[in-house]
Amino acid sequence: MDYATSFTPVSALIGGALIGISALMLLALNGRVAGISGIAGQLLAPKSGGRGWRLAFVLGLVAAALLYTLVAGAPQVQIAADTTTLVIAGVLVGIGTQLGSGCTSGHGVCGLSRLSARSLVATISFMAAGIVTVFLVRHVFGG
Repeated sequence: MDYATSFTPVSALIGGALIGISALMLLALNGRVAGISGIAGQLLAPKSGGRGWRLAFVLGLVAAALLYTLVAGAPQVQIAADTTTLVIAGVLVGIGTQLGSGCTSGHGVCGLSRLSARSLVATISFMAAGIVTVFLVRHVFGG
């Protein structure tokens, strides 16, 4: 699938609005930032209470994907990487979220909307690292 030609602005706008509303509701109703790595990490190794809302949040993510699949069918996804590459990529993302004190959802969605300078720097760093990585993999290493 060519993502450059299959972009649908309406579905992107609806998805972005749902993410924004969800992040706002979590902050307004629970006083928590919707950083997925922090929510999932604290669910696996809780330092304090709050396991119930974290579990509900993660189950909601999974349920939303399942509901979408039931309604619209499974999306056609083509991953051009082997299992080893995906595992290494996942480990590097995990290390990055620890070093950056959060992930793209926490910094990019929630931090930027709260005008956090730290989140602005983190988001610029995420984006720059992604751009450099794609350039190197596609144009330098020929992947």
